[in-house]
This record gives sequence, C-alpha cells and structure tokens, in this order.
Amino acid sequence: MSALDQVGSISRRSLHEELTDRLRSMIVEGVLTAGEKVPERELCEKLGVSRTPMREALKVLASDGLLTLEPNRGARVRAITVEELEEVFPLMGAFEALAGELACAHISDAQIRELKNEHEQMLGRYHASDMPGYFKHNQRIHELIMEAAGNRTLINLYSSLAVRVRQARYLANMSAERWQQAVDEHERIIQALEERDGEGLAAILKKHLENKFAAVRQWIEDQV
Repeated sequence: MSALDQVGSISRRSLHEELTDRLRSMIVEGVLTAGEKVPERELCEKLGVSRTPMREALKVLASDGLLTLEPNRGARVRAITVEELEEVFPLMGAFEALAGELACAHISDAQIRELKNEHEQMLGRYHASDMPGYFKHNQRIHELIMEAAGNRTLINLYSSLAVRVRQARYLANMSAERWQQAVDEHERIIQALEERDGEGLAAILKKHLENKFAAVRQWIEDQV
C-alpha cells in the first residue's frame, strides 16, 4: 500500500482552497517527498478533482516555494536546503519576536484563555508521544500570537514564510531532548503572555526559533 492509498476524496468547501491546503499538507507531512514528481493524474483520481484546479493549486504551491514547475514535465517537490533556511529562520524569528511584543500590548483575557487551552492540548499530545497532534496545536499557538498582535501586514509576511519552516520542522523528527526543550520554551511563552511581558516574550520566541533551526539543520546535514 502506498501513502496515496490513504488519501480520501475532497468534500467541496472552496475547491481551490481545500485542494491547495490538502496538497500543501501532503508536502509538509512528507506524503509527497522531496525530489518526487507530483503524480497529477493519480491525485486527481484520489481527490476527485479535474486537472484544471489541480494545476492551479500546484502553481500556488510553487509560489510558496514547495514545488518546482518544470515546462512540459509537471511539478516536482522541492528539497529543503540549509542555505534557504539560513535565510528564512532569522526572518521568522524577527517576525515572531515583534508579534510577541505587539501581542503583549494588545492581547485580551479571552485570547490568553484560548492560548492556554491550545497549550494544554499540546501538552496532552506531547505526553501521548503524538508528534503530528503536537505540531497541530503548536502551530495554532504561534498563529494565535500573530492574531493577538493585530498587525495584518506582519501576519501576511509571516504566513508567506511559515510553510517552509513548518515543512522543515515536520520532517526533522525531534530528539527526546529537543522535544522537552521545546515544551519548556512553550511554558515560558505562556507565562510571558500572562504577564504581558513583551520584551521577555520577544526574546523567548527568537531563541525558540534559533533552537528549532539548529535541530532542523542537524537533521538536514545528517541526510547527506
């Protein structure tokens, strides 16, 4: 059984949006692997869509940096390189640090409660050794901090880069030590938010991204 055999058909929400999201998740989670040619015909059959929306979705993912479009040869999943991530991670760290400062200045009690709820669910997935579930709640925590910052330009810039970081983080399975370190960092993130400590939160988030990059870089170098 191939990984594609587990893919279900798409229920139409917004076909273009859902198709793009599904393909993006398949790349980020490694169902479609680096260097692999995207099997357009098979995916169209599995997902219950025609070639036109498939090709439009592939164009979006190419603009995200996840695919390379090859003339008359279709699309291929791009490999992540250390050089690319050396450019992306510092920017992400700066964006998250700024978001932390802004969030602490604007965040409401209701938003704090929502973040704490996501954090508790993330901890539950951590204790269950459920890495995909952990990443889901982890990602939502960072999105909520961005939302609390209340700066649409910052959110758009962050979102344009976040998918590559998410792919790298997902593929580079964390060691037990790094996973514990990441959880500890998230504990401090929540504490800084509760205290509305913008400067402290900015420093924690920046260091959190630096540690994440170190783990991803090591994983990439180990594959060579």
